[in-house]
Amino acid sequence: MKLRSWKSIPAILATVLATSATSGLLAVEPIIPQVPADDTKKIQRDSGSVARELSRTFGDVAEAIQKSVVSISALERASGTGTPSPFQDNPLRDFFGDQFFRFSPPPNPGDVIRQGLGSGFVLDDRGHIVTNQHVLCRATEVRVTLWDGRSFDAEMVGKDDRTDVAILKIEADDLQPVELGDSAALRVGEWVVAAGNPFGLSATITTGIVSATGRSFMGITDYEYFIQTDAAINPGNSGGPLVNLDGQVVGINTAIYTRSGGSMGIGFAIPLELARPVIDSLVRTGKVVRGFLGVMIQDIDRDLAASFDFEGTEGALIGDVTEDSPADEAGLRQGDIITRFDGHAAKNVAQLRMQVAATEPGRTVEVEIFRDGERKLIEVELGELEGSALAAQETPLSEDYGWKLRDLTPEAARQLNLEANTTGVLVTEVEPFSPAARAGIRAQDIIVAAKGEPVSNLSDLKAVLKDADGGIRLTLRRGETERFAFLHPPR
Repeated sequence: MKLRSWKSIPAILATVLATSATSGLLAVEPIIPQVPADDTKKIQRDSGSVARELSRTFGDVAEAIQKSVVSISALERASGTGTPSPFQDNPLRDFFGDQFFRFSPPPNPGDVIRQGLGSGFVLDDRGHIVTNQHVLCRATEVRVTLWDGRSFDAEMVGKDDRTDVAILKIEADDLQPVELGDSAALRVGEWVVAAGNPFGLSATITTGIVSATGRSFMGITDYEYFIQTDAAINPGNSGGPLVNLDGQVVGINTAIYTRSGGSMGIGFAIPLELARPVIDSLVRTGKVVRGFLGVMIQDIDRDLAASFDFEGTEGALIGDVTEDSPADEAGLRQGDIITRFDGHAAKNVAQLRMQVAATEPGRTVEVEIFRDGERKLIEVELGELEGSALAAQETPLSEDYGWKLRDLTPEAARQLNLEANTTGVLVTEVEPFSPAARAGIRAQDIIVAAKGEPVSNLSDLKAVLKDADGGIRLTLRRGETERFAFLHPPR
């Protein structure tokens, strides 16, 4: 289903300049454009035609997906002993507000039933249903209701906290699976349709445009690369599909920014390019297997880029390499800038993390890096992400020299759980809005290098700062990892 382009509306804009012989002044008089009556009618017909076709397109999309969208009721049975509900601590409550949850009266004084409502969509004719993990939380009973009113108990196949994706399964006939699309092809400004059951109202669609793509660091999930849309998403829409005008699912509606509990025109959907490998892995194995590179990375600002003689700000800067990790064994180093991963551009930290996570462990991929003024290709055999490690982790760098420093003594090192022979300069305090704060430096950071040269004590650091008229690149140790910061001189 494709829309015709809007036809241009002809208009005549002109002015007549007439010189007054008596005053010598320049008089300006507008001429009102005269559009012939036939052209006016044609414009009206064309405008109406486009509007009607767009309306028909929305109708076609609604018909294409309505039988694939389901309503999900997640029940938690808890004793009435005052134990907090897991729903109460749901991390998305700040987005959805309290109206997202319904509370049923207890059937007896000792029990409480808490009910969460959400949406989902049919993935295949075997009965797999895609939804959000937060819709289910720790529910003890889950029921799925189809478009025709049939209701089924659902089995949990698997869920992934890091992306907020979950898969259910029901035993049902005559299912209509969705058609999956390409979220990477979405353009800002493109029309999309959000489908689901807002506030429990089944078979509801809303329309809007793609407001932005690649939204990250929202604090919603570990892996974020959200589609932002102004299509109205409300409590109950969670887990429902975001669809393009071809009727293809391109995202999973997940969160909204709200102060009222309802839509404020800022909604977020997990893009299919991030969700697809998670869905496939959950359906196959009930769990998610992710690739592991073993680097700590950060986005690049112009100052850091200039300090490495790197043009532009697209890429991911390696602040530290985990010992004995795939990256370490392949020869990746601190200070390398990853520009491409497995043949695809790595524009920023969020995108690289997504690419690494979606790559099967054991695969050997080419990683393009910028090092010492040259671009190089390095082959890396990825490992498997385990435990709480992240495939590619980032600590945000503040955009904002007020600080207090001291030598790192053996006693201070022990207090920071470091080896007693660790050397460097300890940051004990950072003044808000100071150059140090703007560089992202924090209290308890340890400055271990400046301009790439080791710093053992305050004397070493002061010597380097004397020649830092245009700013200086520092290497900081924070916890068990290292990172870079570019420090501007005081203004």
